[in-house]
Amino acid sequence: MDIHIAENTTRLSEELAGWITDYIQEVLQKQERFTFVLSGGSTPRQLYALLSAAPYKEQIAWEKLHFFWGDERAVPFDDERNNARMCYLELLDKVPALPENIHIMRTDLAPEQSAMAYEEVLKHYFKDSATSFDLVLLGMGDDGHTLSLFPGTEVIHEQDKQVTAFFLPAQDMYRITLTAPVVNRSACVVFMAAGAGKAATLKSVLEGKRNLDKFPSQIINPENGQLHWFVDEAAAALLTK
Repeated sequence: MDIHIAENTTRLSEELAGWITDYIQEVLQKQERFTFVLSGGSTPRQLYALLSAAPYKEQIAWEKLHFFWGDERAVPFDDERNNARMCYLELLDKVPALPENIHIMRTDLAPEQSAMAYEEVLKHYFKDSATSFDLVLLGMGDDGHTLSLFPGTEVIHEQDKQVTAFFLPAQDMYRITLTAPVVNRSACVVFMAAGAGKAATLKSVLEGKRNLDKFPSQIINPENGQLHWFVDEAAAALLTK
């Protein structure tokens, strides 16, 4: 695991944009496509804005990128809470990505049907490969959740499904999410976390005892891939290592 600490959120986004661009270029020297799992939420907005503008926009072979999502709220695409909508507005509408290479989690289906359909997409892409995605971008909530793996939920321990859906009473909505096993087969996972509100949780996730039900982010640890944490100084303030 590598921890990258930036001075502030602006520098964090800039450093991660450069790192992702370099990583995409490196991988595409060895293969013809690059599979990229996008994250919703507020933290990556600035990152997406950077990737969709010069110089990064010109340095990335967008036509070779295939986009996926880590999780989704079961709300219509035009709802501002929809993760895919945010990613389109901030990134995908601004770059020459191929529409057929963009795989949203459908919210025009029942959540369980959407999860099953998405699992079929993943099976088509990765078949029996030991490795799943080339890059998974994740965030971490103040409560230690990542994807839709929330503290105290059964989905944290899902082992059979690559994608699942469940009702989250605390939010009064269904969530659709990748599960830990498919993410842990990725070639590379990058967490992005910023702000003083994440500091205590980040310390517990990285330096505390393993407690998956309290800090679900701890379950993400690629079996044969890279794990990177890109954080700002405020989020890293309590780290001792």
